[in-house]
Amino acid sequence: MHYLGRYFIFLGSLFRDREKFGVYTKLVLDECIQIGINSVFIVSIVSTFIGAVTCVQTAYNMVSPFVPTYIISLIVRDMTVLELAPTITCVVLSGKVGSNIAGGLGTMRITEQIDALEVMGINSSSYLVLPKVLASMITFPMLVILSGFLSIYGGYIAGTAAKLITSEEYIYGLRSDFNPFNVTFALIKSVVFAFLISTISSFKGYYTSGGALEVGQASTAAVTNSCIAVLAADFLLAQLLL
Repeated sequence: MHYLGRYFIFLGSLFRDREKFGVYTKLVLDECIQIGINSVFIVSIVSTFIGAVTCVQTAYNMVSPFVPTYIISLIVRDMTVLELAPTITCVVLSGKVGSNIAGGLGTMRITEQIDALEVMGINSSSYLVLPKVLASMITFPMLVILSGFLSIYGGYIAGTAAKLITSEEYIYGLRSDFNPFNVTFALIKSVVFAFLISTISSFKGYYTSGGALEVGQASTAAVTNSCIAVLAADFLLAQLLL
């Protein structure tokens, strides 16, 4: 409860005594590049192979001759949009982005750069953390959309290359019984996950104390706590919205 209360107080400090809007514009854009663009490669690789594996394993378990083949792509589509694209992508990003945020802020704390900002009368938590949170909430949905597309396309490549399904059947399955709210649900999850990952990682890094060893421990704690928060939020959002 101590850490939970400290976390909520930390969230409140992000919106107190903020700088002018123009100050955050460049900071947010820089963080979008650091968080979003620099994560495109790892998201692309993971998503493509997850879609391919899902397609192959679904076809492997299709043992009944009475089940039409296009069900393979329907399962790939629904698994990708509902779960794989938003959740697995954000778990991967919690490792890459979360550790980066916690390590950067932890290093600034132990080298007294954060204290220097406070001495100059700047709200260091708002100046350093708020751009990271906003950039995460902007770029994570974009990465989830990219992940969904590449995962479905990876399933298409794997299915057609291995002669598991024809391209016509795959496209027909993608269009069959499509529920547009699933896409909205995936984007809602990505925004919530982005907020949790960025704030938890920032919290762990911001309150680091000690030396280089503690920075590494803060990065590890940021990743593990972010993953737990993402999975817990995934369950709660599924219960509330589906």
